[in-house]
Amino acid sequence: MADQARAAKMADRIKVIIAKSLERGVKDPRLGFVTITDVRVTGDLQHASVFYTVYGSDEERADTAAALKSATGMLRSEVGKNITARLTPSIEFIADGIPENAALIESLLNEARSRDAESETLAKTAQYAGDEDPYVKPRAFVGDENDVDDDDDDDEDDAVFEAGPRP
Repeated sequence: MADQARAAKMADRIKVIIAKSLERGVKDPRLGFVTITDVRVTGDLQHASVFYTVYGSDEERADTAAALKSATGMLRSEVGKNITARLTPSIEFIADGIPENAALIESLLNEARSRDAESETLAKTAQYAGDEDPYVKPRAFVGDENDVDDDDDDDEDDAVFEAGPRP
């Protein structure tokens, strides 16, 4: 089994070879504007998965997928000529989901922006349901004329409160 560093180098090399071959060698009219986004090679260097994106409509994506499938043999022979490996890996083309994921993320961000703007406008015009701060209570200090002592039997507790703790 090959090490991961060699597999990564081979994947990078295959990515460059296939991109150049698609640019120069494939003359299929069905081939659209293709970008090779990633290549992953298995640990034993026997199989390469090539991820690509196509700029255009769904019909152009389907035509490009058919063109890549028909050009797989020619592209594999180009890879075999240009890499230094005993065996040429088999090649599989996989449509990358980056554009769909990017569109979904963009729609989610737009929804979040609109909800933020809506909550901001609601916050500007919002009013309290009751008092502004229902938990703030007026303090009664010792010696106020409003201080009323209802129970006369707890004079010791009042003395502690007035004079502070006993030593």
